[in-house]
Amino acid sequence: MASLQTLSKSFSGWVFFCCCCCLPFLLTSSLPLKGASPAHHDCRLRKINFQQPYIRNRTYTLAKTVHASDKDTDNRLIGQQLFVNIRENNRCYLMKRVVEFIVKDVLLTEVKNQYPYVEEVAQFLASLTSELSSCKFSGKKEHIEKNLEQMKNKMEELGENGKTKAIGELDLLFDYMENACTDAPKKGGSKKKN
Repeated sequence: MASLQTLSKSFSGWVFFCCCCCLPFLLTSSLPLKGASPAHHDCRLRKINFQQPYIRNRTYTLAKTVHASDKDTDNRLIGQQLFVNIRENNRCYLMKRVVEFIVKDVLLTEVKNQYPYVEEVAQFLASLTSELSSCKFSGKKEHIEKNLEQMKNKMEELGENGKTKAIGELDLLFDYMENACTDAPKKGGSKKKN
């Protein structure tokens, strides 16, 4: 009988130890949950990146200034067409690629001397893509590449106005990046009238 009481106390002690010491450790473990994609976690930016009034103002002012000189009201480079056939968990990766292209092939070209705030906006966008350096796609990449290529081709077709249109849509790019890459996306998409 005494050994049964000792065993019972010992068992209770182990249960207490596991509940108090081991369970919190297991619950806060950084191991991914079964079935969770580690790449999805890497494709997140802090909402605070987009809540800085200074850079938001610079981006929107630049877009508005350049949009006024865009005579093409029929075409759109940055819009919902980018997300056709793209799973939600790959949208941030796609936006990272779009931003990398816009920074390198639009903002850091000769236009950086033509408009105010271009370099500041380019540095901000580049810092976002740098934060997303470990963001990878999951699944097949064909649709991402196809949609990106369509955007690039459309910009090329527009000739000189292609870069103007891209800069005039920086506010859309800002909003789409925020929606795709933050943990608490804004409701709805950005709508811009031409």
